[in-house]
Amino acid sequence: MDPSAPPLRPVIRFVRADGNNQDFVLPGVALGTASWLGLLPADLEDIRLAAGPGFVLERVGLRGHASVLVECLGKRPIRVVPALHNRLRGDARRYRDILRGACAVSPLDRYRGWRAERLRPSARTGLGNDLAIRLILPARRSESAAVGRTVESLIAQDHRVWSLTIAWIADDRAGPVEHDHHDPRIADATWDDTTSPAALLAEADALGLLHPGDRLWPEALATLASRLAGSDAVYADEEVAGIPLQPRLKPDWSPDLASVTGYIGRPTLYARALIARFGDRPIGPPDGFALDLAATSAARAVVHIPRILCTTEPTPDDTAARALALDRHLPEVGSPARAEVHGGVLDLHWPVPQPAPLASIVIPSRDRLDLIARVTEGVLRQTAYPAIELVIVDNGSTDPAVLQFYETLRADPRVRIVPYPHPFNFSAMTNAGVREARGQVLVLLNNDIAVLEPGWLSALVAQAVRPEVGAVGAKLLYADGTLQHAGVVVGLGGRAGHLLRRRPGNTPGHLGRLRVAHEVSAVTAACLAVERRKFDAVGGFDETTFAIDFNDVDFCLRLGTAGLKAIWTPQATLSHLESVSRGRPEGDERRRFEREADAFTARWRDIIRHDPFYHPALSLTTFGEDLE
Repeated sequence: MDPSAPPLRPVIRFVRADGNNQDFVLPGVALGTASWLGLLPADLEDIRLAAGPGFVLERVGLRGHASVLVECLGKRPIRVVPALHNRLRGDARRYRDILRGACAVSPLDRYRGWRAERLRPSARTGLGNDLAIRLILPARRSESAAVGRTVESLIAQDHRVWSLTIAWIADDRAGPVEHDHHDPRIADATWDDTTSPAALLAEADALGLLHPGDRLWPEALATLASRLAGSDAVYADEEVAGIPLQPRLKPDWSPDLASVTGYIGRPTLYARALIARFGDRPIGPPDGFALDLAATSAARAVVHIPRILCTTEPTPDDTAARALALDRHLPEVGSPARAEVHGGVLDLHWPVPQPAPLASIVIPSRDRLDLIARVTEGVLRQTAYPAIELVIVDNGSTDPAVLQFYETLRADPRVRIVPYPHPFNFSAMTNAGVREARGQVLVLLNNDIAVLEPGWLSALVAQAVRPEVGAVGAKLLYADGTLQHAGVVVGLGGRAGHLLRRRPGNTPGHLGRLRVAHEVSAVTAACLAVERRKFDAVGGFDETTFAIDFNDVDFCLRLGTAGLKAIWTPQATLSHLESVSRGRPEGDERRRFEREADAFTARWRDIIRHDPFYHPALSLTTFGEDLE
């Protein structure tokens, strides 16, 4: 696929005789090629492909069931028995996904083998243009060998219009420079903390910062240059040298994540228009934090190329230094947030406005005294937030114990019980509760949630009142402490799914993102905070199209089209017994689920093909961050 084109995963369609066509989203290309394994239905009549510009279908192979089962036996033998069991019981979907997950999906720690099967030499298609690129390489004398490797990779670039300044750190006393280059595009200088980015850029069109030992792949600068036009910055993926060789597969532009983790790394180019907004602000120490934090605040249009274009060296932990730089930067840009480090993890603390806005907690419920008693106790007695309103939308409870419990709740002026005497419709119940709510901030909460810590609501409200934020979701754990919700990936499992479900609760996630608040495409309504005005602006939940399922994801995506981003935060952690009150859909309920799933797919097909916060090379088959 063409790395200069916007990412959009290919889609394959199996046209079946019974009319139940099947669509599958294929992986994107992080190296030279990608591959996919699927199950052909017995009544297959046609195969169709949809793909973007530059797509080349290199090879098609047909394999028998026995061949794939033998491969499964060799790679993950424990999955052979459940695969055969589901085939015998006629569950083609589970049979397919078990085998695909075993044979066509690799964990991130097996990247080296995955890479060997997919890496292709650069096509040398001349992707670049005449963009003049200025590169700065701060280095110590002791790093001259690493500098030499970086210089060699630059000289081999397809893009020829670049210049490099090796900025030696003046207070270093490790000895003389030991590099040999005669390229007129390369100059030596001394690093100057007081120099502005504009001065470093000089007459060039784009500025990039490199580290000693960075090895840009031959097509790197050409590919970056091809996507910079009209943007403030462009960045691509990288791999980190070592044992094991580690990929850094980055999401599309995520400023919250970038500010605390600096995930964009290298290779990155900053456009002249962005540098001009920095004014005379000094570039600061050679760690580069001043430059990337300034870009995080000032950038308006940032492009991510989901292609590995650089091999970098491992770097020491820089959390403390980044926290200091972030604490200096935030007041400069007028942000109320502050940098905090807990347990070695840097994250932003957003304050709750004073006085605290009223938070209306809306809980749809029916019977189940054990659930409603637990969640109301958590909200009313175990939550350290000063302005709470609790709205219970009751869907025709008949249990006398529950009705008696409601009477005791009514004695609390913070509580209201709203009857909803109609067939179960989660979206309609949510909207009904919101109509009765009086708070500035709405918090949608399932009745099977348990409060684990008193500060959960403050963390949600502090994020929800940010002008650029729409929905805010919490970290939800199953009763056994494993992850239930760490953000929704659109496309996962075919439509939408919870990332890293059933993994240990302390799972850090790729790039450490599950340790910090960050952008996601959607969050679950099991615990979702949003300002009332934003909820109303998009018309609330779609109770006609998505009565039961996909309503929360659809809601978040509609907020996204209105320019409001979704945030997931581990600073609010609760327990969730998922769907304990409803069970799994069967019969008519299953058919209703499929109708809603089809409607979701039709409405959001492009995001299913490219969730901006989930790398195109990561699998949609498994619920982990695996390579496909």
